[in-house]
Amino acid sequence: MSDVLTVPRSRRTVEFFLLLLALVVGVGANYLANLGRGEPVDDYLLSVALTLGLMGLFVHVILRFRAKYADPVILPIVVALNGIGLAMIHRLDLSAVAVNPDFTPVAPQQVLWTIVAVGAAAALLILLRDHRLLPRFTYTSLVVSAILLLLPLMPPPIGLEINGARIWISVGFGTFQPGEIAKITLAIFFAGYLSTNRDLILLAGKKIGPLQLPRFRDLAPMAAAWVVSIGVLIFQRDLGSSILFFGLFMVMIYVATSRVSWVLIGLAMIAVGVFVALELFSHVALRFDSWINAFDPEVYNRTPGGSGQVVQGLFGLADGGLLGTGLGGGRPDLVTYANSDMIIAALGEELGLIGIVAIVMLYVILVSRGIRAALGTKDGFGKLLACGLSFTIALQCFVVIGGITRLIPLTGLTTPFMSAGGSSLLANWLIVALLLLISETARRPTVSAPMKNSFPEPVGVTGKLGRTRSAKGARG
Repeated sequence: MSDVLTVPRSRRTVEFFLLLLALVVGVGANYLANLGRGEPVDDYLLSVALTLGLMGLFVHVILRFRAKYADPVILPIVVALNGIGLAMIHRLDLSAVAVNPDFTPVAPQQVLWTIVAVGAAAALLILLRDHRLLPRFTYTSLVVSAILLLLPLMPPPIGLEINGARIWISVGFGTFQPGEIAKITLAIFFAGYLSTNRDLILLAGKKIGPLQLPRFRDLAPMAAAWVVSIGVLIFQRDLGSSILFFGLFMVMIYVATSRVSWVLIGLAMIAVGVFVALELFSHVALRFDSWINAFDPEVYNRTPGGSGQVVQGLFGLADGGLLGTGLGGGRPDLVTYANSDMIIAALGEELGLIGIVAIVMLYVILVSRGIRAALGTKDGFGKLLACGLSFTIALQCFVVIGGITRLIPLTGLTTPFMSAGGSSLLANWLIVALLLLISETARRPTVSAPMKNSFPEPVGVTGKLGRTRSAKGARG
């Protein structure tokens, strides 16, 4: 009998209609931003509609031909988030121009970065047919990660220090954060290393009670991740990236081994790192002080390291209430870096609690679809990579929203797809491309085992052909 194919539906048509809905959300938000500020429909609104529409359709067409079984929900969600981010950045530009006519708007540059980011994601989908080719670049990814993290430490004009942090490099036409790309290359390295050495890490070591403790030599990767994180904290003065890198490794090694002992070891290393950082580095101590004593007048007015930014963000969220002031109706421009670090506070003020919950739910669905792709794919590398990349988005959202709401100290991480900044947007669109590729592998039709012949196998067939003739009879 012939092989039987289990053929799921590609759901590209579902993706197309969801994409239309996402365009209505993104373009509609930009229109409401203009309307709320009393501005007419301008060329910017047309550029946003064309960018989101054409670039989203471009990726959709590529998926139809190159990854037709990819998850149909991921792309529309990301287009909607990107559009909402462009709307808020544009709305803040309108307030800034009203105060200072010489202000250079940020939103048009973010539109250009959207074109670059979506184009890069499309190129990755075309060039990388299968994510299972990536394990061969495991150690190359480690070298690339090291180079990317060292670049900001180079002397000017390559490395740049902005607001006390050394996480940017000059690229001629602007600045770029190599660490945003490093989170992808580190995820590829961790996935490749752990999928190859999983059995050795899992089985070796001593068991003490319910805990399976790893051997000292197997702790080397975690120690390296810890050193990288502490190095970023010390030399680049970037608490957010430090948390992200080490959290990424902890999640991936837990997924690979399912050992609670690794989590406990990781938490102990985090505790040691936090203690050392608080004792030795003033910028970390100031962050914690502005978190704990945010409403102290002395801490509020302190420069640098004051809590004015987070307190104003809290006031904005309180002013928004349940339904928000409406796009253009609030004063999010009073918050420092409202279009980047604090864009969630700006959105919370003008969209209210309901709007923020809706945005958070979009992120939850996006992360859950990434985890679903990890569960569906059969190769260990793909499972680890999809989990790591999905967790990267989830951890960024948690750190950003937790910092703005004073759940944890405020860090400099950006909100994925929404904050102003080209490097973050580029990196996150590349993550989306990888998740789409892995989901396509997970949902791709598989060939089931040949069906057995329902007729009894011939008995007593002898002669020179022997088993060959029996085999032919069995195959029918």
